[in-house]
Amino acid sequence: MEFGVYTLADIGPNPYNGQTISAKKRIQEVIAAAKLADELGLQIFGVGEHHRLDYAVSSVPVMLSAIAQQTKNIHLTSTTTVLSTVDPVRLYEDFATLDLLSDGRAEIIAGRGAFIESFPLFGYNLEQYNELFEEHLELWQRLNKEERLSWQGHLRASLQNAEISPRATKEIPTWIGVGGTPESAMRAGRFGTGLALAILGGNPHYFVPLVEAYKREFIAAGHPKEKYKVAVTGHGYFTEDGHQARKEFYAYYKNYWGYVNKQRGMSFHLNRESFEKMTGPNTALFVGSPDEVVEKILKQHELFGHTRFLAQLDIGGQPFETVTHSMELLATKIMPQVNQYIKG
Repeated sequence: MEFGVYTLADIGPNPYNGQTISAKKRIQEVIAAAKLADELGLQIFGVGEHHRLDYAVSSVPVMLSAIAQQTKNIHLTSTTTVLSTVDPVRLYEDFATLDLLSDGRAEIIAGRGAFIESFPLFGYNLEQYNELFEEHLELWQRLNKEERLSWQGHLRASLQNAEISPRATKEIPTWIGVGGTPESAMRAGRFGTGLALAILGGNPHYFVPLVEAYKREFIAAGHPKEKYKVAVTGHGYFTEDGHQARKEFYAYYKNYWGYVNKQRGMSFHLNRESFEKMTGPNTALFVGSPDEVVEKILKQHELFGHTRFLAQLDIGGQPFETVTHSMELLATKIMPQVNQYIKG
């Protein structure tokens, strides 16, 4: 199984001291985290796209290009690209450039994203979300394979024998991020992309139908079996002692969902008892000791057969040292145990 980490570069106050770092400092920390992930031998580093003042990264390919110059081996992916509100030609040009800068390490995870501010910002109609996503995805896949093409859609200007430059070292691996809708999972199967499950809580069994729907559509479309890929992504916090991990993470987790829901115009309340239930052994929240997290990953592997695990470790205004400690445990304790078990 491949292991990695991702960040949305949210800028939130530290719940213990109330301090909020600047966007510049947040970006510096993201680059430092990527460099550490590479040095630790993790395989994937992802950066998310937002267009709000409380997030530090809006231009993912620019950010990943900076990271490419500080790393050597780790693959670099968007988590996620809001595909409905980006022009596919520009997207391909940017990620092909990243691919060349990184010696073939570029990937994308495409999805709707958690917010909708990019629709009015870039002049797209939110009511056309599905049509935009499918049209942009179809064009993206053509661009990913053809250096010169003609194309006709409904929502974007046509292309006539257009030259698409530069060319990446190979087809850029593409995944669709799915939070819980069968339609999105079916779309990933129909288009033959990877499926990246965003499992942020609850019982993992609820996501089994999504994987099954993805697999059915993938097989029905006749895609090559080597393109069938399932990844699991989710929130994580790791310390040597599971009780200590839950004790420390509670404030960060409560803080994170507090300001995220406030951004959406919603209130959020989480008491300690509810949090303890959310981090139980049969739930999807990856909080605890390395052994506890290994057990959760392996249980999910039995359900989904996934070959990639990505943890979001920096939510809720955490200081950088707690994030790096979780990363170190992921690379040195969790990843080896999981892969040893899977190999038998």
